[in-house]
Amino acid sequence: MYKAVVLWEQAPDPDWYARHGELCKQVPGVTFRAGRIFGGPAGKPDREQYAEFEFPDRESFDRGINSQEMAAAVEDGQTQGIPFHVYFVQTN
Repeated sequence: MYKAVVLWEQAPDPDWYARHGELCKQVPGVTFRAGRIFGGPAGKPDREQYAEFEFPDRESFDRGINSQEMAAAVEDGQTQGIPFHVYFVQTN
């Protein structure tokens, strides 16, 4: 599996994020998941929103990450003015 994991420093407006999630689900080959981060072992977490774009293989990942749909999702996410951090992950 290949993933793009997105961690938002603050949780966006829930109504906006519901619409944004629908946009994210349009990325080719993706399984999209998201949720609020409610805590951590040391107390209040430094991130408040989690999103995950999961792809079955590297070819699908490359196609999805470089798609117009992903570009639209990134552009939409930047409209909120909330910093977010993106990590690419390969799982076994």
